[in-house]
Amino acid sequence: MGGEFDWSVIWKYREALWDGLATSFKLFGIALSGGIFFGTLLAMARLSSLKVLSYPAAGFVNLIRSIPFIMAIFWFYFLTPMIVGKFTGQQGEAVGPFTSAIVAFIMVESAYYSEIIRAGIQSIPRGQPWAAYALGMNYWQSMGHVVLPQAFRNMLPVMLTQAVILFQDTSLVYVVGLKDFLGAASKGGQITGRIVELYIFVAVVFFLICFLASWGVKKLNARLAVAR
Repeated sequence: MGGEFDWSVIWKYREALWDGLATSFKLFGIALSGGIFFGTLLAMARLSSLKVLSYPAAGFVNLIRSIPFIMAIFWFYFLTPMIVGKFTGQQGEAVGPFTSAIVAFIMVESAYYSEIIRAGIQSIPRGQPWAAYALGMNYWQSMGHVVLPQAFRNMLPVMLTQAVILFQDTSLVYVVGLKDFLGAASKGGQITGRIVELYIFVAVVFFLICFLASWGVKKLNARLAVAR
């Protein structure tokens, strides 16, 4: 049965596949950075004693975490052009699939990372921020210099595990026409009729990247456990 496969199609479409993989990594990097940044803000808002901050943050996180990821991508892909069009007066597609995917991924990842970061902040003994206050620090100084550095160290393995899941989820964007790694393989397969070979290649690449990343997270977790 192996003789029925034509693996030369992978080499033939190597440039398109490489461009698609670069797009996937670009989406991953932006979504990861935005998710951690806004997730930190959401976590701090949820832990705030001000209900005007904690209630909307909790509602946003619970809403986003309750819907399928692919539905969030569709929402932003179809709704964002309509919203932007009302403000700009443009008709049709006001934003492209990449922008819509970026918005969707940052929103979803910020909700997930906020829960990870909130748990990390709550893992720090309460005496430490109080000691920072005793030294004359305000809330933001104590969070930036005392609490968050220790919290990020505690939750680093979990954050990296979520990053691996995020990279896997980047393959979902091909459903809105974005030419990521999977989208490039799908397009090449439709043209050549060799979609099986290309899908197998994509699966192998995703497996190798995620397996090596997971192995690295496991080794890092072991080192951090020894350090503690």
